[in-house]
Amino acid sequence: MTVATNPSGRRSGYRDAARIGRTEAGPRPLPPLSESKPAAEFELVERTLPTGLRVIAVARRTVPTVELRLRIPFAGEDRTHPARAEVLASALLSGTAKRDRVQIDNELAAIGAEFAVGVDPERLLISGSALATGLPELLDVLADLLTAAAYPEVEFSRERERLAERIMVARSQPRMVAREALQRRRYGDHPAARELPESGDVLDVTPDDVARLHAEQVLPTGSTLVLVGDIEPDRAIALVAEALGGWAPPGVASELPPLPALVGRDLLLVHRPGAVQSQLRLSAAAVPRTDPRYPALQLANLVFGGYFSSRLVENLREDKGYTYSAQSFVEFSPYAAALLVETDVTTDVTAASVLETRYELARLSAVPPDEAELESARRYAIGSLLISLDSQPGVASTLSALAGVGLDARWLRAHPAALEAVTLEQVAQVAAEFFTPTAFTGVVVGDADVVSHRLRALGGIELP
Repeated sequence: MTVATNPSGRRSGYRDAARIGRTEAGPRPLPPLSESKPAAEFELVERTLPTGLRVIAVARRTVPTVELRLRIPFAGEDRTHPARAEVLASALLSGTAKRDRVQIDNELAAIGAEFAVGVDPERLLISGSALATGLPELLDVLADLLTAAAYPEVEFSRERERLAERIMVARSQPRMVAREALQRRRYGDHPAARELPESGDVLDVTPDDVARLHAEQVLPTGSTLVLVGDIEPDRAIALVAEALGGWAPPGVASELPPLPALVGRDLLLVHRPGAVQSQLRLSAAAVPRTDPRYPALQLANLVFGGYFSSRLVENLREDKGYTYSAQSFVEFSPYAAALLVETDVTTDVTAASVLETRYELARLSAVPPDEAELESARRYAIGSLLISLDSQPGVASTLSALAGVGLDARWLRAHPAALEAVTLEQVAQVAAEFFTPTAFTGVVVGDADVVSHRLRALGGIELP
């Protein structure tokens, strides 16, 4: 069969996007947004085992798999703690008293499973997934790692060397330089500011150091295990109780100490010789998810810089062309929350970008969003939450994060309605309270020899 084409090679009757989007009367109108769907009800069971471990099991039978998240509070005030904690996380899967690494990998592969371990100043997180039928085997391997991790010398040394190399590479990255500078500016010498250890400290860590840390701080009391998947919640909790019953050392997992109060002050210019870009990082106090003002704060943040249609993106990216990406978001700890604004810009527009960021903060405080801006942010917030709960990994990670700040699935079910109820007046109130430029502190990381004279003229910058 022959298909008629025009001189451009396209089939006759072809219409491009511009034609499809128009009618004889003008642009084709967009259909109205549909009503937001309510958050799904969870078939959830929660119990605290005699060992002190809190277990949350959720039936989510979309695919025949199960997701696992074990959150262990893992703070430490000793200056060597970050190095020991990072090495522990890197070497935990290297072997136990009865399984070497190869055996662990083989047993996990047989049930379509995997484990990953991460750590930060707040918690140790063990993430896993498997075929739902393999949950007993997954829990058996987890129990072995928790109770009998051996940290064998050869594997341990290899993981320690790899970690030290990764840290050296990370420390050379501008974003990491900016992050560390911001943490010091916000929290001084608090353990929260020590997110990444020095490579030299990592290389000094021994298997005995890590084994001792494991015995002292890998504890069930205060920890939370979340299971989400094609499971029967009661049966899953029974399997956990059976598999992890032997993980019962005394003590309580170590929570991060309360953070220092975050107060507004001048931005600090951090010299990075020869930098062709500058990193802007601004931060201010916010309210946690438990605060009744949080829904309004979340929407105010979205309007400011929390998604692509925000004012900050429109200004810095679309209008001025200063950056490819600008964003703001809320960071949470067990006790507090903080607003964070970040963007990377070319060196020659550093001062101008600081000025425009401050302008947008002041504008949100003085000129709150109109109804259209608020509704756009509201639809985005609710839709994003529902999408995050549309998969087993999303539900597991969200419930684990909420558990870390004292919340549970009830907050998830109630939050969409709380967002729907936020008024323009409430957004204006939180904008005036939390988004004023003087409420922020932070850092500008860049070549001080190039940018300092314009930043000095701008004011509100502490120069090196």
